[in-house]
Amino acid sequence: MDSILIEQAKKAMENAYAPYSGYKVGAAVKDCDGNIYTGCNIENASYGATLCGERMAIFKAVSEGSRKISVIAVTSQGSMPYPCGMCRQVMTEFMDEDGIILLEHKGNVESYTLKELMPYAFKL
Repeated sequence: MDSILIEQAKKAMENAYAPYSGYKVGAAVKDCDGNIYTGCNIENASYGATLCGERMAIFKAVSEGSRKISVIAVTSQGSMPYPCGMCRQVMTEFMDEDGIILLEHKGNVESYTLKELMPYAFKL
């Protein structure tokens, strides 16, 4: 388990903007070079414009030149933060099937491979 990555996700969650759902999420990704990028969910009155914390962290990594994520940690103040389908699809673009997804809620940590959470991913 990557406790540093989970702590970074918790810290990122402090910046979440969730006035509509009240469901704050923080995420931290580690790329294959060991660099860490964080993100949080940012909601919008036009719900389609909302961005999940997982995608925010991945997009920050990609915007800084990273193309391969090895681990992502996701945390929330609500229930266990299982990534939505859109986030799982984005993960398939930048993670290998054996990439690790750590989910944390109130000290409980669950670990999955991307293949476990997205067994039939759309790929070109």
